[in-house]
Amino acid sequence: MTGLRYVYAVCRPFGAALQTDVTGVAGAPPGLLEHHGLIAVVSTVPESDFAEEPLRHHLEDLDWLSETARAHQSVIDALTAVTTPLPLRLATVFRDDSGLRTMMEEREDAFRRTLDRLDGRVEWGVKVYAETESTEASQAPAKAATGRDYLRQRRMKARAHEEMWESAEKFARRLHGTLSGHAEDARLHAPQNSALSRESGRNVLNAAYLVPRSESEAFVELVDRTKDEEAGLRVELTGPWAAYSFAGLEEADADGAAGESGL
Repeated sequence: MTGLRYVYAVCRPFGAALQTDVTGVAGAPPGLLEHHGLIAVVSTVPESDFAEEPLRHHLEDLDWLSETARAHQSVIDALTAVTTPLPLRLATVFRDDSGLRTMMEEREDAFRRTLDRLDGRVEWGVKVYAETESTEASQAPAKAATGRDYLRQRRMKARAHEEMWESAEKFARRLHGTLSGHAEDARLHAPQNSALSRESGRNVLNAAYLVPRSESEAFVELVDRTKDEEAGLRVELTGPWAAYSFAGLEEADADGAAGESGL
């Protein structure tokens, strides 16, 4: 079976070994390809799945896409534990090592600058959700006795709803300002759609923070202290991740679109 080169990330040489149980995309173990002092982390994947035409069809299959994304991310996570990787997009594939080396040479300066900037740093994600259903349930009014009472209750409910969102957004802005002050860089992402994310509540903050590894423990403690500050709000912390949001190379996260092709 003809194999293609699937590329997860570019990094500098590192001494520590990857976890021995890490399985990459299509069940293939990740390997290393060195070029001009940079390392490409790669797997060999079947052309029958990753050539341009079959890949286009696979990307419309959510089950296949989800499985591939998880395998891709597991390799990135293993790399993040031992070095600072520069993740490439999901489904970045090349015909052979020669094509991959050509890409690395063309982008060598950009890779080195970005790796210098991200060295020793990780990304932490923070999301804030307003738990609207539980809050509204606790504020449910008694049954209206008259039409006038019903209209008054409707106005009061609308006002309370508006005040709740104002309070949630104010908390999110304040938290983002605080966390940005304890990070080297920050990115605000668009709020997640609850129907797609399947998370309860409305997402009022979706942010990423670039933090030195040496300061990550203090950053986590800072987030933890905010979790019970506001009733009806849920603060979620994820990470540490490779610095997807700060790579500056149009990287996509593990749920993103297909990457470049050297086919």
